[in-house]
Amino acid sequence: MSKNDFIEYIDDYVFDFDIRPRYFHSVESASFDEAKGKWVVEAKDTFVKTSKLFVVSFLVVATGENGKGYIPNIPGLKDFKGDVLHSSEYKSGREFQDKDVLVVHVVAREMIFVGMHLLKYFSLSTVDALVTLASNLKYGDLSKYGIYRPNEGPMLLKATKGRIPVIDVGTIAKIQSGEIKVLPRIERINKSKVIIEDKVELSFDAIIFATGFKSTACEWLTDYDFILKNDGFPKNRFPNHWKGKNKLYCAGLSRMGLQGVSKDAIDIVNDIEMVLRTMVPEDI
Repeated sequence: MSKNDFIEYIDDYVFDFDIRPRYFHSVESASFDEAKGKWVVEAKDTFVKTSKLFVVSFLVVATGENGKGYIPNIPGLKDFKGDVLHSSEYKSGREFQDKDVLVVHVVAREMIFVGMHLLKYFSLSTVDALVTLASNLKYGDLSKYGIYRPNEGPMLLKATKGRIPVIDVGTIAKIQSGEIKVLPRIERINKSKVIIEDKVELSFDAIIFATGFKSTACEWLTDYDFILKNDGFPKNRFPNHWKGKNKLYCAGLSRMGLQGVSKDAIDIVNDIEMVLRTMVPEDI
């Protein structure tokens, strides 16, 4: 799904269900008040620079798996003399024209669109085997370019570790032609020098980290242990991951993409409706 298609989907969803988002608001903290039996959410209006307090019976954590860009802690990174940014901040290659740029990335390569379709009909292990075979037939052995396949299949990695396979849009061809060179693991950084394995030193003007994202829920949800582990993902395994204690829920953290988000939303709405039927008006 392209960026524009996803934005159109969100706009249609908001319109069809008459959802009224509170834009320019940032949640600072959310905690459960045992005495009141309710959730207290402190938010900041970033437009008018004021704080607001919301007291609610139900709280749904829907900030997703990819709340914030993840940059690994590489020795010496803070002293790097060039530009450092996460791929989420990348806008255009114009500013990097005629510069030596290092892109830090865990390379994956799979026939992901085909795989997602096949999961509707076959088991995860079968799909992994078929996708891996198709990928080998299309790309061949890329180990001579420094790209090595993980032991686990792409669908298993997505389901268990949240690692999303990369959709190839021409990168492999550029690697094979030599326009892009794959380097081994970075050991440390010394100002403008990047030291990789075997003590090889290379100079770069900028470093772009395409190293994925992480959940930010534990940073603002004080009582996250009602439902989440300290990595921001559910304590319970699928399909019982979405419901926690004290009317706390999470949607979109099952590592199953939009299909998982949809299932979470339906389960949460049905559960809230059932709870509301048993509550007296003053408790809502």
